[in-house]
Amino acid sequence: MKISIGADHAGFEMKQELVEFVKRCGHTVHDVGTFDPSKPDDYPDYAALVAQDIRSGQAERGILVCGSGVGVSVAANKFKGIRAGLCHDHYSAHQGVEHDDMNVLVLGARIVGPMLAQDLAQAFLQATFSGEERHVRRLNKVKGIEASEFR
Repeated sequence: MKISIGADHAGFEMKQELVEFVKRCGHTVHDVGTFDPSKPDDYPDYAALVAQDIRSGQAERGILVCGSGVGVSVAANKFKGIRAGLCHDHYSAHQGVEHDDMNVLVLGARIVGPMLAQDLAQAFLQATFSGEERHVRRLNKVKGIEASEFR
């Protein structure tokens, strides 16, 4: 699977570790930055780059990291077609894909440690949308809200 990964300065170290981990899991990675955590940067820029990769088809899913994960999650969800979930536990990381067709995993580098981040990434990447009628119905309602907001 093609995975786009981005982080601001606060998530840089975790992003670097996740890039290598995701590659070891057999996926192709497009690292959109940041590449220099000593320079000022803003998390919305990386949310935009990951969203662009997914919307263009260059990536099937994305992973975003900032300090808490909250800011980049808010930013990512502003893009049509992006369903980003901030996850701190294994269950949410796979359930978000299985039930909600989540396509971006968001992590807070100041909240979760590196081993948990890898566990969450693996759970997210191994999960598939269930396609169950109730989940499709709910997802279609979410897409309807999105469509009405983007008119």
